[in-house]
Amino acid sequence: MVYVALITGFLLILMGLYGALTNRNILRMTVAFSIASTGTHLVLVAVGYIPGRTAPILDGAVTAADASLRIIDPVPQALVLTAIVIGLGVTALMLTYAYKLYETKRTLDISKYTDLKW
Repeated sequence: MVYVALITGFLLILMGLYGALTNRNILRMTVAFSIASTGTHLVLVAVGYIPGRTAPILDGAVTAADASLRIIDPVPQALVLTAIVIGLGVTALMLTYAYKLYETKRTLDISKYTDLKW
């Protein structure tokens, strides 16, 4: 199951990078970056999973003595949650820039924005 998540995550990353590099539309590039970000989250969760262990909750089922042997490390999960929130903010910022660019040039084709070329 872990390998399926890893392969799916890497496929999402590759699909997102391909979409970001081949599309000329700014909105499609934003969606492609979001897909690549989702693939990164999936890979991080899959790497942090260890078969046969439980969630990092100390209760009657898991005592503090054997906690290091029976629970999963919560750091990758915390990193993914933080990355999801940051990704949401970055996506909102990219969409805001796309809207402002559309207001000024009336197009979302990135090849039309050559004002700062030298």
